[in-house]
Amino acid sequence: FFKIFYFEWVLDNLHLFLSNYLFVSKLIKIATLLKPDKDITQNGDHFTIKTLSTFRNYNMDFVVGQEFEEDLSGVDDRKCMTTITWDGDNLVCVQKGEIEGRGWTHWIEGDELHLELRAAGIVSKQVFKKS
Repeated sequence: FFKIFYFEWVLDNLHLFLSNYLFVSKLIKIATLLKPDKDITQNGDHFTIKTLSTFRNYNMDFVVGQEFEEDLSGVDDRKCMTTITWDGDNLVCVQKGEIEGRGWTHWIEGDELHLELRAAGIVSKQVFKKS
């Protein structure tokens, strides 16, 4: 699995997605300006995904197929029950909580890491380039 990716905005519906995902308009403005890096490590079915930016960092540590309580403090200050599974070569995340249909999918195409974010029927896409 790729280790470090840097972010390049290639998005659809970002502002609409964030409006449903985050309640604070100042955070939406900051989020649209960020260009975070992704640091992903894998040991079998155990993953650590670090999203690193100048504003805020977020670490996600999980085992594929095992549900866990995800604390999104610093992201949108919610907690949800999260399960991440494989769908072919895609990592698919389902987050059960206040927002219906929330989750994401990660997949790799060449030297690019793709991320599709979903929440309340809104989809936003991001592409990270391998460094």
